[in-house]
Amino acid sequence: MVIETDATPNRPAIADGPLSPKNLRGPLAFAISCFFIWGLAYGLLEVLNKHFQETLSIGKAESAWLQVAYFGAYLLLSVPAGFLLQARGYKFGIITGLVVTAGGGLLFIPAAEAAVFPAFVGAMFVLAAGLCVLETSADTYVNVLGKPEHASRRLNLAQSFNGLGVFFGPLLGGVVIFNPWVVDHLGGDQRSVQIIYAVIAAAVLIYALILSRVRLPEITDADHHGEGGGVKVNLWGQRHFVLGVLTQALYIGAQVGVGAFFLNLVTETWDGLSTQQGAFMLSIAAGGYLAGRFISTGLLLRVTPRTLLTTYGVANTLLTLVVAAGIEKVSAVALIAVFFFMSAMFATIFALGVSGLGASTKRGASLMVMAIGGGVLLPWPMGFIADLYGTPAAYLLPAACFALVAFYGWKGSRPI
Repeated sequence: MVIETDATPNRPAIADGPLSPKNLRGPLAFAISCFFIWGLAYGLLEVLNKHFQETLSIGKAESAWLQVAYFGAYLLLSVPAGFLLQARGYKFGIITGLVVTAGGGLLFIPAAEAAVFPAFVGAMFVLAAGLCVLETSADTYVNVLGKPEHASRRLNLAQSFNGLGVFFGPLLGGVVIFNPWVVDHLGGDQRSVQIIYAVIAAAVLIYALILSRVRLPEITDADHHGEGGGVKVNLWGQRHFVLGVLTQALYIGAQVGVGAFFLNLVTETWDGLSTQQGAFMLSIAAGGYLAGRFISTGLLLRVTPRTLLTTYGVANTLLTLVVAAGIEKVSAVALIAVFFFMSAMFATIFALGVSGLGASTKRGASLMVMAIGGGVLLPWPMGFIADLYGTPAAYLLPAACFALVAFYGWKGSRPI
């Protein structure tokens, strides 16, 4: 295998032979650590909806603009991020993503001072732009950094650390953002948001500095594994890839919608439950999401990725129908269970979709990450339905998306 010892493509490549698993551990560990960052950002996003509904007096549909900004950045910038990856390599892409993410976090400071919703939406877009570049780089790097037949397992393991971030996000929100003491003693409703994102920005910048001094092997297009070898393929002629991108977009739309209105759903279907208690319940759900990541990684030693995806898709279709029924307490519990079965969906769809793309893997992966922009599809219509008919009814939309995920695992992911 031809590798480069630096992320700059113009440097001369060094023939080292195949990278051994031992030599891959360090680069893989650094790449996987990035997954925690966007997991934390996403976990906090789900808390901010309810917070701004309460403190800025906005409706559910309007609060969904946070999700539109977050996932709209993925929709608009994933392809440019893929071109950046092609031109400058994985390490440059990861560091660029970290720096832009930190910049978005710092923008929450003036947004909190202004205390107007559009300012928060703008800050969220910049932060998500950085996460888009980071995720395009790290997802693709983890996918190719090892044997192709183990790609699903590597991505599910990496996504487990993403799940850890998703777990801490709502926990942090419950402890800080919905804490009356913080509001009373630190200077207003938005001070907690300002503090959290300032700390995140500083930590991300420090990590970017550390990573800039680490050597990461750069795998070139010709070295991408898979049935396609080093040959570029016509992406739009690969049915499993095209359906994979579509399924990923619909899955992300479902995932975002499920999380965006979690606090509304549990407080509406669990009599006497406070918003802060709901945030802690969201953290429990995120804990199930995290556990699902690790359990799914183990299950992939015994079952095929297609079987796992089909099973999880069917389970979540049934569970979201129970949520949509609006049954006292039962719907809230069913919604918590949904998170467990969502855990392996992104990584499994990603790995199945980009398998066999050969030298087109980077471009295909950037389009697969662009599908994360599907997060803009469901939040607003779900918020609109929730405002008119109640939050439970809005969960009929994720149910339909999970049914399509099950179909992709069953039939659509088979290369022809």
